[in-house]
Amino acid sequence: MAKLLSCVLGPRLYKIYRERDSERARSGAPETPASVTAPAPSSWDTYYQPRALEKHADSILALASVFWSISYYSSPFAFFYLYRKGYLSLSKVVPFSHYAGTLLLLLAGVACLRGVGRWTNPQYRQFITILEATHRNQSAENKRQLASYNFDFRSWPVDFHWEEPSSRKESRGGPSRRGVALLRPEPLHRGTADTLLNRAKKLPCQITSYLVAHTLGRRMLYPGSVYLLQKALMPVLLQGQARLVEECDGRRAKLLACDGNEIDTMFVDRRGTAEPQGQKLVICCEGNAGFYEVGCVSTPLEAGYSVLGWNHPGFAGSTGVPFPQNEANAMDVVVQFAVHRLGFQPQDIILYAWSIGGFTATWAAMSYPDISAVILDASFDDLVPLALKVMPDSCRGLVTRTVRQHLNLNNAEQLCRYQGPVLLIRRTKDEIITTTAPEDIMSNRGNDLLLKLLQHRYPHVMAEEGLQVVRQWLEASSQLEEASIYSRWEVEEDWCLSVLRSYQAEHGPDFPWSVGEDMSARERQQLALFLVS
Repeated sequence: MAKLLSCVLGPRLYKIYRERDSERARSGAPETPASVTAPAPSSWDTYYQPRALEKHADSILALASVFWSISYYSSPFAFFYLYRKGYLSLSKVVPFSHYAGTLLLLLAGVACLRGVGRWTNPQYRQFITILEATHRNQSAENKRQLASYNFDFRSWPVDFHWEEPSSRKESRGGPSRRGVALLRPEPLHRGTADTLLNRAKKLPCQITSYLVAHTLGRRMLYPGSVYLLQKALMPVLLQGQARLVEECDGRRAKLLACDGNEIDTMFVDRRGTAEPQGQKLVICCEGNAGFYEVGCVSTPLEAGYSVLGWNHPGFAGSTGVPFPQNEANAMDVVVQFAVHRLGFQPQDIILYAWSIGGFTATWAAMSYPDISAVILDASFDDLVPLALKVMPDSCRGLVTRTVRQHLNLNNAEQLCRYQGPVLLIRRTKDEIITTTAPEDIMSNRGNDLLLKLLQHRYPHVMAEEGLQVVRQWLEASSQLEEASIYSRWEVEEDWCLSVLRSYQAEHGPDFPWSVGEDMSARERQQLALFLVS
């Protein structure tokens, strides 16, 4: 009876992975007393095949889940309509509650039938036995056997806790349960006395901003957190995860962040290969509708690096909602996991971010200054100009206030606090981070990210003359035009390198540099072009 109850309450099982040679090698370790027998080889290399009862019950519950999600998103309009039609009176609400209660009882019965179908399936019984054993004892053997299954990640045991590093427990400067430190925006009106009357005047605007950010704003900014989109992408995500596990020997892990969110990660270890770049770890930060299963992790994997991918809060197996504070909390526990559990030094970690993932990458670079390098692909400097682009001019004040208070993705400000090497990749046909049209390459906010970084690091070189020639180079519509501008200003790369190296040798590597202070205008322009290219 206990096993039947476990089958009723157990998670949905999607796939049983194909056994790998590396798994067989690792299974040679002696079994712990709490471990259970691994699945037979004949049961591998296939999607989990549920029995008819479980399959049909799953379909009914999945359909009910979709209808509930649609009802949730449309509930404000539905309530408004019912109120206008007079359907919210007590005489009509009570019968409706009876119908709702009956429907819930029917769904509970369907869930019980699904449990019976699982109980009659030896594959599922074997899986639930391994899962229960792992929750009781997270031995290496039990975790190895559990990694052979792909199932609802909510039931996966936590592999790493944000307080696990001993330095975190002893240090008072680490993150608290309220979250890690973020750069806060400056007040919109400086010098205004923060009296009770002023607070009362601001309250309606603050309430409106909060409602906009937590309803429409967050879902527009992170569409990947919408349940219906995730449901539609589920087959693709399962295929991508199977590829990472079966072909790349990926290892999935659940990390618990300081805010209580559970972060879904995938680690591919290349340190045992002959390729030297396998000693470096690339942490990938996905875009606003990206998942590690099908995201930018493929780029460093193809190049032979060790890779750690993770999903934003509220994406796929990760819990929570993707607000900036939650994003930074998630990134913090990912870096801590890479250092304290996977054994990589910060000097061996590279941050690679796509689009909106630049926020978490720049936060990590700012907070962990020893990180080796940062690569930002199709990223931007600040969210406000991009938010204003898609909203009416009449909402300009509300949009600015909402972004600054609740969705402040200040990538450039964070990146300027990082001292290490940075590579920026600009997409010339990017319609997402341009403020006019994709053809207007100067409206690409990646340009502003580059200019702000260079102006912070080389303020004298990026004075008026240097800024002017850099803008000309950024306006070029082709590589041929870029080369033409480069040659027109007769940039001598050897001279530029010698100037930068001699300054670093004399003054040290810390930015900002005063190089260019005693140069002519033309020399500053040549050096600026060299830096931007």
